[in-house]
Amino acid sequence: MQETDFDYEVLIHDDASTDGTADIIREYESRYPDIIKPIYQTENQYSKGLRIGTVYNLPRAQGKYIAICEGDDYWLDPLKLQKQIDYMEDHPECSMCAHAVKVVKDDNQAAVRFIKPYNENCEVPVEDIITGGGGFIGINSIVYPRECMVSPPDFFLRAPVGDVPLQLYLATQGRVYYLNEVMSAYRIGVAGSWTSRVASSREKQIALRTGLIEMTDEFDKYTGYKYYDMVARRQFENEILLLIAAGDVQLLKQDKYRKHRDRLGLYIFLLIYLNKYFPSLYDKLRVYKKFITSKI
Repeated sequence: MQETDFDYEVLIHDDASTDGTADIIREYESRYPDIIKPIYQTENQYSKGLRIGTVYNLPRAQGKYIAICEGDDYWLDPLKLQKQIDYMEDHPECSMCAHAVKVVKDDNQAAVRFIKPYNENCEVPVEDIITGGGGFIGINSIVYPRECMVSPPDFFLRAPVGDVPLQLYLATQGRVYYLNEVMSAYRIGVAGSWTSRVASSREKQIALRTGLIEMTDEFDKYTGYKYYDMVARRQFENEILLLIAAGDVQLLKQDKYRKHRDRLGLYIFLLIYLNKYFPSLYDKLRVYKKFITSKI
């Protein structure tokens, strides 16, 4: 549906899907052979610990810019690419352009909430990217120059996820610009998605939070501790979420958490107990976890 005055390619990686997706891709490939460029796996690569975008799609990209749309998500505006590329062409110092995103649940197109960090078009400070975490900007709204990711740093390559380090790295490579238009949808509650798999496993939650803490430390070193105060704030939030995942109330009673614990009240303790003893109920309340970081 994208309407552009430039050519583009669609790089698709089918990770040995078993639901008929590959047949749909083949149909589109036959109709648009110059646009649709798929890879069909016979064995799931993600389960082997491979980062799909970095290993399979990014190296074969031919375009000047990269736009992201992960498997569970979709774009809404037929002029999305044109608007973002127009801005970036006019502002070559821009290393990332993003926009507002509608969050929808499974196949229901009604908005659950919006990822809308600002109420106007504006430049995004690096500090906001650091403290905002991966959910500050919708991953399927991001467009960036391909050359920025020719040699990504180690903290990006070793991170347990791709969205957080991508935003951190791109924010240090130039200027970030936000368009206050809802031009894509981010789906949650999809059975079998990465988010649902992590949420159903305490071990995976702990590994994720531990990995994010390590990655953020490496980012701090990479930037020469230029954003130390902001990084420290983000690390504190990561530590709180790690304690929730581990169900460790005793550690939360340490002096370093006291002033924040008093502000959060019983809510934080409730989340810890729910995740430890009633994980299914905790999973239903995960949508409210933003409340934690917004109050810290």
